[in-house]
Amino acid sequence: MSRICAVGAGFSGAVIARELAERGHRVLVADQRSTIAGNCYSERDSETGIMVHKYGPHIFHTASERVWKYINRFTTMMPYVNRVKATVRGKVYSLPVNLHTINQFFDLAMTPDEARAFVESKARTDIEEPQTFEEQALRFVGNELYEAFFQGYTRKQWGVDPDQLPAAILKRLPLRFNYDDNYFNHPYQGMPENGYTDIIAGILNHENIEVRLNCAFEELDEVFRHVFYSGPLDQYFHCDLGRLGYRTLDFEEIRAKGDLQGTAVMNYPDEDVPYTRISEHKHFAPWESAGFERTIAFREYSRACGPNDVPYYPIRLVNDKKLLNDYEARAAQEEGVTFVGRLGTYQYLDMDVTIERALDSAKSYLEKNRSRF
Repeated sequence: MSRICAVGAGFSGAVIARELAERGHRVLVADQRSTIAGNCYSERDSETGIMVHKYGPHIFHTASERVWKYINRFTTMMPYVNRVKATVRGKVYSLPVNLHTINQFFDLAMTPDEARAFVESKARTDIEEPQTFEEQALRFVGNELYEAFFQGYTRKQWGVDPDQLPAAILKRLPLRFNYDDNYFNHPYQGMPENGYTDIIAGILNHENIEVRLNCAFEELDEVFRHVFYSGPLDQYFHCDLGRLGYRTLDFEEIRAKGDLQGTAVMNYPDEDVPYTRISEHKHFAPWESAGFERTIAFREYSRACGPNDVPYYPIRLVNDKKLLNDYEARAAQEEGVTFVGRLGTYQYLDMDVTIERALDSAKSYLEKNRSRF
């Protein structure tokens, strides 16, 4: 009986492989990188001992009890609350925009109801159904807060003007009229005690799973019963209709004694600052951060993704819908292949959604093929 192939050893490929393997299917997990875990890859820094998220910060959060139980099968999730700060025009504010941010920015001392009415008076109520990021932001918070916290950061992060991005990107960010500075609203939040690579290794640890690294999908000469593809959607079709837009990231390392910035993430929305944020990685593990005499942090720069770069974010430009629709139509006609994950579906998915969709994809495959095997 032929095997199933999961292309990519990140959460999508690993979860699908494990679900199928536990039900007796043999699965090859192939990844062109030399490491498992995709962009979630983490490792201990040899000099400091700090757990470093090599491809940028990953904070686990979810509203799904199903996903939370699943991730806890393979790790101990330690308490962690993401409290992001932003340096704007020489002052530090809390994100997401909350009552403290609003009062500090406007030099006021409003109550929640007063702040709600105040922001609504600034909002562009003439924009009834926002279509772009810019329209959503202006309808959301008005010109001043938009220009301070969103406009410049968005241009740096996505490389285009905010009026070229879909409104859905901003809908992920909350606006609060209390002093809650928890970046996420989800009831389940945490950090894996031993990093994300350890989670993926645990998921892939099954006798019916073979992991093959430094191996591109195109190099495989085996005929598979089914393929779950988590690589870039356009790359699967050799980009013959054109390239979809992605962003990639460059990281500039900072090493220092003591504590560099006193928080895990400091955003820099000002356009004259070339990087988008600085992440100090020992603060992602507060249960052990006090034991480090030195620190390691990274300035993060976003730019357009070239053919040989690691893609991080699908851009989904408003004007690129036709190209995406054409690729999605071709993908729907591809027999024996399921496209999964952030890159395979060309969607901005958080880790919890990626896991849930992987579980659903595996379940769907098993149900459809129950009578065949």
